[in-house]
Formats: sequence, C-alpha cells, structure tokens
Amino acid sequence: MSRIGNNPVKLPAKVEVTLAAGSIKVKGPLGEASRDFGDSVSIAKEGDTLVFTAANDESRAMQGTLRALVANMVKGVTDGFERKLTLVGVGFRAQAAGDKLNLTLGFSHPVVHAMPKGVKVETPQQTEILVKGIDKQAVGQVAAEIRAYRPPEPYKGKGVRYADERVIMKETKKK
Repeated sequence: MSRIGNNPVKLPAKVEVTLAAGSIKVKGPLGEASRDFGDSVSIAKEGDTLVFTAANDESRAMQGTLRALVANMVKGVTDGFERKLTLVGVGFRAQAAGDKLNLTLGFSHPVVHAMPKGVKVETPQQTEILVKGIDKQAVGQVAAEIRAYRPPEPYKGKGVRYADERVIMKETKKK
C-alpha cells in the first residue's frame, strides 16, 4: 500500500497546472515541465493541491511513483535542482563555455562534455562544477556522466566527486 501516493502535492501560488487525458503540464517561474502517464492513476486538482487516486490495487505503486514525479516537477519549476561536483587532483580544472563543459582531468586530451537541453552548468571556481536545471533526473544524469570521466580513486582520492561524497581511503601496501 502506497503511503506517499496518498499525500497531496501542494501547489505554490506562482505554479499553473494543466491536466489533460493521460498527461500533466506544470508551468512555473523557471520553466515548464510535462509528463505523460497511463490510465492506472488519476490526478484531480482540488484548490491549490493535487490529489492522486489509483484505479485499482495493482496500480497503488504507480500512484506513489507518479506523485513523487509530479512533486519533483513542481519543485523544479519553482526552485530548480542543483548538483555540485568538486575536482580533486593536481592540474584538474573545469571551465564552462556556453552549453559545453571543458575538463582537464589528467588525460592526454581535454574532455568536452555537451550539456543537454534544459541543463545549465557553471564553474564558480576552477575546481567546482554546478549543474542546474528544472528536471531532477536530467540534472542527476549529467552529474553522473561528468563524474564517470574520472571517478575518485581510493588511494589518493583524486578524481571528480560529488560535493557531499565521502571517499573511503585505502591504506597502501606494506612490505
């Protein structure tokens, strides 16, 4: 039984929601997000809240999933999502240039990562990367792709890591 699906999503004053058959569109100050869903869950707008109802017992899990996705859409168009990455290593640098991110990660070549539509990147310092956007999944995916170029290694901790990530260091081999 889904407990999350029973909680209504509260809509801020500056958010507009458009419901159609099998789709929802959320519009806010930062942009617009839309999602298609099946007929297993119905969404009803009651005042300034959205209420989710499952069609039958088999679709209760989808009710909670859809409620979480819509709540993330509402948060994305009002506040947005942000993921912070840090570069640890001598000579590791990042530079944002428009919709591209230029990375120097100790390879023999520079790494250029193109940003998808709806995701912006900033570099307040050479060793900090801020990935921002209204879609939580897209922001997390871009941050994971950037981290995958050089994940933190366990002996010196060098690499690209999330700002809140703790790397467990291994002890070196003793003779």
